[in-house]
Amino acid sequence: MKNIFCLLFMGFFFINCNSQEDVKSISTQELKELLSKEEIQLMDVRTPKEVKEGAIETASFSNFFDTDFHEKAALQLDKSKPVYLYCRSGKRSVKASKILKENGYEVYNVLGGYNKWKQEN
Repeated sequence: MKNIFCLLFMGFFFINCNSQEDVKSISTQELKELLSKEEIQLMDVRTPKEVKEGAIETASFSNFFDTDFHEKAALQLDKSKPVYLYCRSGKRSVKASKILKENGYEVYNVLGGYNKWKQEN
């Protein structure tokens, strides 16, 4: 019985560890390079309070915690172009990436989020 419980627990752990696997990601250095070369769809999914503390200059905003996050984000985005998402540390933007990907967007998560961006820039 103990072995079955251990196997179930380990299986659950490994399934959850792969949850970020289907989300494409880029580093903040890659993002900086992209921003210097072209105009991209960059979206900040943090709260308004977090955004007031600082943001990447060209980003649009859609609060991930809003119940209508997808609808608000969709009003600002073009499905024919890739979307780059960031939050504070990268966790919310992974979740937001999955939502937008399920709705037909090509999405890239910015690893480390705004904290990493601020640290490097």
